[in-house]
Amino acid sequence: MPQKISWIDNLRAVACLMVIMIHTTTWYITGPAAVSGLHWDLANLLNSASRVCVPLFFMISGYLFFGERSAQGRHFLRIVLCLLFYSAVSLAYIAWLTPISEGRSLLKLLQKPVFYHLWFFFAIIGIYLLSPLIQVKAVSARYTAILVLVLAVLANPNTVSQSFGPFHWLPVNLYVSGDSFYYVLYALLGRAIGTMETQRRGVTPLAAAAFVACVAGIALGTKQARLSHGAFADTWYLYCGPLVFIAAISLLLLFKNCLNQRPLPVLANLSRYSLPIYGFHALFIHFLRTRHLDDMAQPLLDIPWVFGVTLGGSVLLAMLVQRVDKRHLVS
Repeated sequence: MPQKISWIDNLRAVACLMVIMIHTTTWYITGPAAVSGLHWDLANLLNSASRVCVPLFFMISGYLFFGERSAQGRHFLRIVLCLLFYSAVSLAYIAWLTPISEGRSLLKLLQKPVFYHLWFFFAIIGIYLLSPLIQVKAVSARYTAILVLVLAVLANPNTVSQSFGPFHWLPVNLYVSGDSFYYVLYALLGRAIGTMETQRRGVTPLAAAAFVACVAGIALGTKQARLSHGAFADTWYLYCGPLVFIAAISLLLLFKNCLNQRPLPVLANLSRYSLPIYGFHALFIHFLRTRHLDDMAQPLLDIPWVFGVTLGGSVLLAMLVQRVDKRHLVS
């Protein structure tokens, strides 16, 4: 168990960093001051490489709770309290530091998160609710590969439509729809792959190559879609899209095979604070961008600056919250 927890801690920390990178670079791609040229390409590449972050969180939850152990009352209490606490923090930020109407945000609290990043807390509740009903069996690597090929690629409604003349051949209609299905599938595969024997010859380099290829495909597909439509299209960015799906599995395999001895010191600390970092980070990025405390004309300086301030500020707040929250109910 210590070996498995080590790679989970490392993976959770990197997924947390990727979340910050996505929201740091999104302003270059879709924000009110979206750029073009090499600056857009750089942001697109960094964003594409980080798209696996949310799928990884679902896979980690599935690994932890879709086996012999399932989510307990304290886990449900914690996730509900987190949703309430970080929604309250976001409401305070909206009321005091933005022109956004906090009243409308509050009225739609149960339909739409107060701040965009808090949607994950709603989605993970479903995974927790299902966990007592699910105990993933040991499966073969071949079966897992076939499952991913069929459900994540061939029958994925997010797969780009393909036709041969009048004959429509992709995606195949297996009546799979809705992001929630894929969030559960991520969780199932997190448990299945997490308990699978993956230390086989060729698996690690294949996973590395697959991750690089998927990131390149996401970036190039997004750029081509932008050129074709004359505007940004999120087709290739979707968390449930086929390339993001394969990339997430590949990165999980890499961490499981290569970073499974012990938590790396820096990553171990970030993993410890990952929940409050997630809860606070979007507020820092929004503040820096909307108050023009950035310089998008120089992305090589701006991206590290916004990323670093956001990470540093979020960690400091996380440390403060943990000092007060002794039972780790929201941290």
